[in-house]
Amino acid sequence: MPDDSSSSKDPQIPTNLRLLLILEEVARLGVAVKPAQLVDAMGLPKPTLHRLLQTAEAEGFLQRDLDGRSYGPGPRLRALAVNTMSSEHLRTARLAILRRVAEEIGETCNLATADREGMTYLDRVETKWPLRIQLPIGTQVPFHCTASGKMYLSSLRPATLKGVLSARPLEAQTEKTITSTEALQAELKATRARGYSTDDEEFMIGMAAIAVPVLDPQDRLLATLSVHAPTQRHSLSQIIDFLQPLQAAAEQLATLYSGQLADAP
Repeated sequence: MPDDSSSSKDPQIPTNLRLLLILEEVARLGVAVKPAQLVDAMGLPKPTLHRLLQTAEAEGFLQRDLDGRSYGPGPRLRALAVNTMSSEHLRTARLAILRRVAEEIGETCNLATADREGMTYLDRVETKWPLRIQLPIGTQVPFHCTASGKMYLSSLRPATLKGVLSARPLEAQTEKTITSTEALQAELKATRARGYSTDDEEFMIGMAAIAVPVLDPQDRLLATLSVHAPTQRHSLSQIIDFLQPLQAAAEQLATLYSGQLADAP
């Protein structure tokens, strides 16, 4: 049987690059991708493409989407992205931005990215106040009741959001947690309209927070930048007053990751 690499559709992509280019294309598109889309984009024969997708899925670099046919980033590809974002040069520049905004605001600032089950804290700069809320780097928090999580949910396409919200019950973390899908969708609609999300003691009693998006050059969500504080020190309405410096820092982070800023001062 002839090797399918000899097909006339094959653009002669070197064998050792094919899987990497597929992963790159899935990451570039930013949505779950059907195999037919990748065939059209890359010109690889269908048998070759399906074999590579199966390999990537088996090794955890890709995973099936909710429809069972499309592919999105798997845990190893997401970990690769996080580790890349945490490289020494980028992290030094990123922390400089976080420190500036944390010092200006006077409260803890967090950078978080979406994982399969929730938002994971990638970096943080703590407040200097002795009364603080400890959520260490690596902590994973729910989507539906945190400012960072609601910002992420607000960025999803309607079909994807529906699948995420229907996957499991919206568990109450406090008496203020939104546990109704309809109420949460209304909150996400408001979040999209105003450009920031809130947490009014929905995740933890005595804590309020707001989050803003860090966007890539295609206006897709890269991460969230948030600030939280004990309500004994700041109510939610007072934390919203920090919106402008938080948004300015998010723009600096977006510039950093778009490659337009080589070094942060």
